[in-house]
Amino acid sequence: MSSHTDSRFAADIYSERLERAVELMRAAHLDALLITPGPDLRYLIGSAAESFERLTCLVIPADGATPSVVIPKLELASLEGSAAGELGLRVLDWVDGTDPYGLVKSALHVGSRVAVADAMPALHLIPLAASFTGLPASATPVLRELRMNKDAAEIDALRRAGAAIDRVHARMGEFLQVGRTEAEVGADISAAILEEGHTAAAFVIVGSGPHGADPHHGVSERRIESGDVVVIDIGGPVDPGYYSDSTRTYVLGEPDPKIAARFAALERAQAAAVAAVRPGVTAESVDAAARNLLIEAGLGDAFVHRTGHGIGLSVHEEPYIVEGNDLVLQQGMAFSIEPGIYFRGDWGARIEDIVVVTADGCESMNQRPHGLTVL
Repeated sequence: MSSHTDSRFAADIYSERLERAVELMRAAHLDALLITPGPDLRYLIGSAAESFERLTCLVIPADGATPSVVIPKLELASLEGSAAGELGLRVLDWVDGTDPYGLVKSALHVGSRVAVADAMPALHLIPLAASFTGLPASATPVLRELRMNKDAAEIDALRRAGAAIDRVHARMGEFLQVGRTEAEVGADISAAILEEGHTAAAFVIVGSGPHGADPHHGVSERRIESGDVVVIDIGGPVDPGYYSDSTRTYVLGEPDPKIAARFAALERAQAAAVAAVRPGVTAESVDAAARNLLIEAGLGDAFVHRTGHGIGLSVHEEPYIVEGNDLVLQQGMAFSIEPGIYFRGDWGARIEDIVVVTADGCESMNQRPHGLTVL
């Protein structure tokens, strides 16, 4: 970590990322990357700047020239927490009434083939496109290759995020009680997410009883009842912006034997998928490890989503652990393993860990017990 701030990494990490971006650009026959605020900008220079109607854009030429940041003069303070100064980036500031898109073009060669971040707002993409010959390409192939393979600093941040959310799950007995509403429980969980080291509570799902059958439920005014199965899916970022995401399933009182048996099959499926992770296997083979076991248990129709999603500076990013994705897993890739079973109008359950691919398997960022926790 940088000694003067823990909201980003040391500058040399960003320098290496920019160099790698140039290598990948050249391989893709691109002349420049244009990156507006969002996770990609934070990844490349450690800037958490936000996107507004005024253009802020990192311009990375493939010819090795110093990258530039086109930024409104009134937003210059947003660069102070980034590595831009230590990296020696050119800062091209502008004021209202001048043309920022022309500044972007001036930082590049005539006829440059540019690629843009996929989250670039249309209000910037359209005038930028008008400044260049031909439509801009997508920078996703370059940025995906960079961001999918986590470096040691990122993996350490994911470990800290995983440990922080584990501490919240460890406190669930404080919050999850018969008679309380999902919203009341959710408010306590949100506070605990901050107390345990996150910078924000990004999402809190308290799916009690029939609401547990909705994978993306959220919270409601429903009161928790004795015997309810409750899905708790929670997460948020820790500095410098890396996310936790962990789901555990709880039951208020002893579970019905049929529920316990179905949950045991889910637990086996999640463990099978984790065990299937290693370099050289495909993303879809990890999905199949969980799915096939649930199909054998007669629960295939109850598993209605993919087994996992990548995670890092975004809650959902590549790689996606889903049927049809033949991407070969590599050391350093980070993603969730989260099979679930859902019975509409009745109950649901999900078990989710974040794992990082290691040389011979994977490391889990989450250590809380996987079983159906009785409260």
